[in-house]
Amino acid sequence: MDNSKMSLVGVLLGLALLIWLTLRNWNLLLAAPLCALVVALTSKLALFPQWASAGGANWLGSYMEGFSGFVASWFFMFLLGALFGKMMEDSGAADSVAAALVKRFGMKRAALAIIIACAVLTYGGVSLFVVAFSVYPMALSLFRQADLPRRFIPATLGFGSVTFTMTSAGSPEIQNWIPIPYLNTTPYAGWQVSIVVALAMAGFGYWWLQRMIAADVARGERFISRDDDPKDSTLGELPKPIFGVIPLLIVLGVAFALHESLKQSALVLALGGGLLATAALNWKFLRKPGQALSDGAIGALIAIANTAAVVGFGAVAKSTDGFQEAVTALTSLPGSPLISAAIAVTLIAGLTGSASGGQAIALPLLAPHYMASGVDPDALHRVVALSSGALDSLPHNGYVVTTIRAICKETHGRAYGPMAAMTVAVPATGTALAILLFML
Repeated sequence: MDNSKMSLVGVLLGLALLIWLTLRNWNLLLAAPLCALVVALTSKLALFPQWASAGGANWLGSYMEGFSGFVASWFFMFLLGALFGKMMEDSGAADSVAAALVKRFGMKRAALAIIIACAVLTYGGVSLFVVAFSVYPMALSLFRQADLPRRFIPATLGFGSVTFTMTSAGSPEIQNWIPIPYLNTTPYAGWQVSIVVALAMAGFGYWWLQRMIAADVARGERFISRDDDPKDSTLGELPKPIFGVIPLLIVLGVAFALHESLKQSALVLALGGGLLATAALNWKFLRKPGQALSDGAIGALIAIANTAAVVGFGAVAKSTDGFQEAVTALTSLPGSPLISAAIAVTLIAGLTGSASGGQAIALPLLAPHYMASGVDPDALHRVVALSSGALDSLPHNGYVVTTIRAICKETHGRAYGPMAAMTVAVPATGTALAILLFML
């Protein structure tokens, strides 16, 4: 076996081991660098910068470049998102909004209220990670009041955030913007098909989620409180629902208004404004604001460390000869350009654990070839965006790990099944539908 094939085997072995250890609830700060070491050893990468050729890839340097780069880019968004969520929780504002939603939608539609909240924030430009932090307190309160099994909270948050909104036409999320410079398209590329696919994904996913929850409830599963949950409040002790809605609207409005000019940095101002608004409007209802801020900061550190650990693994994998050979093979698949592009992007996204990573790696290779062949760039844009959101959500994905473990404090064993149904199967189905509609 030549070096590149051995390297590819090592990448797949490292990925399989990382997924297995994640499902076994290993700490990712241990599992991810260990699996990256397996990849490096089987790919004959130098272990340290001092052992590598000038500028050459190595296990320690590549891993820490990926790890530290993610922390540098996202730390303040994770921190402010966690603080905002904790202040909404501590003040009772999340409980108040949840009570109003239960009154409006009914107990049976608690999951729908969460999905709508996530979808509005995501389509309004708020980062997927931040949406999970922001909506979780309300989701917890809704599931508690509706007495639904809490293991479905991560799937509900994920479905509202990373499926029919993240990759739809017009979405400000990065997964919808990466194809633009490569294909000379707009964020609204393929909007006619996108509307049909988004509605189909939303309807199918919600029906499936409700069936899974109902099946668990029929087996006797209920909401089980934990010692670290926020204490229940009587309705008389809660702020008015509008005082919980206003901070969410501020986050949404500022992020939407400044997204074009400040890009990701707009979230710093948006979350800062939401945090201050929550404190100002609900000051007299705050129970332990100091403790809430401290817990939020610790939660943010755990969340970003878990995610960065997986990003570091992806950085090592991408630097190997085997990965490059796999990319070349995937981007040269024969057959329909839309089908081969979808397969290439989703498999690369699965290998890297990142939807944006899958696009950024595949598009520089795919775009020139397909554009020269006369492929409709709008159709290619939409298929690439949709397909990037399927296998990216394998167990080791940063969003999946952060949402299940750091935010919802669940285990992969309990929560990943429903999460996979919503964030892998539903987007894959949507991708297939989009390809069919474009081919017609």
